[in-house]
Amino acid sequence: MTDQLPVLHDRRARLAGKMFTGLEMLSPRRSWLRGGVFTAALLLVMAQGLAAQDRPTSTSRNPADAAQAAPAAQPQVSATPSDTSSSDSLRLGTGDLVEVSVYNVPELSTKARVSSAGDIYLPLVDYVRVGGLTADQAQALIQKRLSDGGFVKNPHVSVFVQEYASQGASVLGEVARPGIYPALGQQRLFDVISAAGGFTEKAGQSITVTHRSQPDKPVTVPLARNATDSPEGNIPVFPGDTIVVRKADVVYVVGEVGRPSGFLMDSGHLTVLQAIALAGGTTRIAKLSGARILRKGPAGISETPVELKKILEAKSPDVVMQADDILFVPTSAAKAAAGRTMEAVMQTATALSIVAVHP
Repeated sequence: MTDQLPVLHDRRARLAGKMFTGLEMLSPRRSWLRGGVFTAALLLVMAQGLAAQDRPTSTSRNPADAAQAAPAAQPQVSATPSDTSSSDSLRLGTGDLVEVSVYNVPELSTKARVSSAGDIYLPLVDYVRVGGLTADQAQALIQKRLSDGGFVKNPHVSVFVQEYASQGASVLGEVARPGIYPALGQQRLFDVISAAGGFTEKAGQSITVTHRSQPDKPVTVPLARNATDSPEGNIPVFPGDTIVVRKADVVYVVGEVGRPSGFLMDSGHLTVLQAIALAGGTTRIAKLSGARILRKGPAGISETPVELKKILEAKSPDVVMQADDILFVPTSAAKAAAGRTMEAVMQTATALSIVAVHP
């Protein structure tokens, strides 16, 4: 029908032209009538043309033309995430805690956690599949279920995500509060570590980050003693990543030292002299020539002699210790005996003093 419109317009134009030519042959006394008739004919042609354009084209014999002319069907809310415009939005996943409220119907308000199947249970509606949907899509789906079931007329549903468990990063190791923390937006490593309470005293100087998109390619981030000195280590963190704060290596100093204890290797290495200094130095009865390092290996525990006296006198190079090494400083029997003799003398002198004071 639309293909015939130009032909109809041409015919009506020729008809108007003939009417105008016939009016030209009338006497001058009828000039006013000629103008009025021409105007009426022109308006008639325009009105008929507009009516033909507004006429429905359902009479077309071609089914494809009818399908193209039919208005597009309204999209239905589906439980599958088909909205490409919101592909960048956060989607609900297993473990997420959502709060659903219906305006003016407080009885239907509830909190639910998304199950492993992607469902949440709501009053009256029963189970609703929201896994993989954005909050807006889940809201529209619940509204449709309430409306189609006749439970609420024109419902207004609000879906608020209280906890994005599926959109968080796992923080493990030497942090104050290990757990899962949100990685929404443009989160970085230091932000997530700060949310976990920061490092513990036993934290080392390296962090391993495993991205969910590349589980077989973990990234090791070295950190300086002051985190602000290594801004390049503040890498982006994405949902599903795993962050492991490594425990610092420890060496142990026991025996005749001021403070026997274990000491962290913050800088990645520790020497015998540094370990002795951290332990408060050696005692008066320490046998410096008998110091040794106990090291556990595949074949068992081995002993390595250490010339501690020469190291302290700067006559021998310092020895680098390894993680879990034990530096043992033994007791000198001669010094201990001499110490016990001196103590006996002091006790005798004290007793004599007491006797002299109290005859």
